Amino acid sequence: MTIAAVVYAGCWALFAWLGDSWLQLLLAAVLAVVFGQLGFLAHDLGHRQVFRTRRPSDVAGLIIGNLGVGLGWGWWTSKHNRHHANPNHEDHDPDVSPAVIVWSEDQVARSSGLPRFIAKYQAYWFFPLLTLEAWHLHIASFKALLNPAAKRRKLELTLLVVHAVIYLGAVFAVLSPGKAVLFLIVHQGLFGVYLGSTFAPNHKGMPVLTKDDKLDFLRKQVLTSRNVRGGWFTDIALGQLNYQIEHHLFPNMPAPNLRKAQPIVERYCAEIGVSYLQTGLFESYGQALSHLHEVGAALRRPPAAAVG
Repeated sequence: MTIAAVVYAGCWALFAWLGDSWLQLLLAAVLAVVFGQLGFLAHDLGHRQVFRTRRPSDVAGLIIGNLGVGLGWGWWTSKHNRHHANPNHEDHDPDVSPAVIVWSEDQVARSSGLPRFIAKYQAYWFFPLLTLEAWHLHIASFKALLNPAAKRRKLELTLLVVHAVIYLGAVFAVLSPGKAVLFLIVHQGLFGVYLGSTFAPNHKGMPVLTKDDKLDFLRKQVLTSRNVRGGWFTDIALGQLNYQIEHHLFPNMPAPNLRKAQPIVERYCAEIGVSYLQTGLFESYGQALSHLHEVGAALRRPPAAAVG
C-alpha cells in the first residue's frame, strides 16, 4: 500500500512537472496501471484481507476507491460480494448479467437491441468495449449513490465529487484542451482495458450456472473459476487474482498467501475428483473469447428458408 501511494503521488508530481507536453500520453498509460493496482488494493480491503476490523478497512477503502480512483467502493464491494456468493450464475451474479455482452446461449435467445447486435461477433468486440469499462464504473458509482437508501451516501458521493473536481481540474489546468481530452481517453481507456484484462481470465469461458444447477459450496466456486499460471510478474500484474480458485474458496485470505494455498487446494480437488483448471495467461484469454464466439454462433447462422 505504501509503494502504491508513493508511485501514485510520484506520477501526479511528474504530471505537474511535464506540463503541456505530448509525453503526458505515456504517463496516462502508466497511471492506468497505477489506478488498476489501487483497484486491487480496494478489492482486498473489501474482502477484509488487510485489517482485522471493519472500520479501518472502510476508511482505507473509501480513500483508495472513491478519492484515489473515483470508483464507489461501497457499491462495488456490495456488487462483488454478490458475485462471490453465486459466481457465473445467470440469475444472481451481476458480472454475467447481459447488459452488453451475453454469456450463455439462453441469454442470446432472450437478448434484443444492442446486446443482440454485439453478441453476433462479441469475441471481436470484447477488448474494444473494455476501453469504456472505466467510464461505465465511474457512472455506475454515481448512479448507485443517487439512491437515498445507499449506505454512507453523502460521504461516498462527496469523495467521488472531490476526486472528479481535482482530477479533471488538474488535467485541464495543465494541458491544452486537445491534449487534456486525449489524456482522459488514453488514461481511462487503458484503465478499463487493464481492469477487464485482469478479471476476464478468472471466470469467462467457465460454466455458466442456472437455477437448475445444485452444487455445494466447493464445486460452485471451483468449477466456475480458472487459475492462471505464472511467476512474480503475473502475480503483480493480475493483483494475485490469478489464484482465483483459492480466492473464491477463501475470500478473506490475504492475497500474498493464496500462492501457498494453491498446491494444497489442487491436491485436494484431485483427491475428491473435482475438476481444477489452471492455464497460461494467453490460453485463458483464448478460452474466454472462444466461449463468447460460440455463444453468439446462433446469430451468425443464416435464417432457415421458408417452407412452401
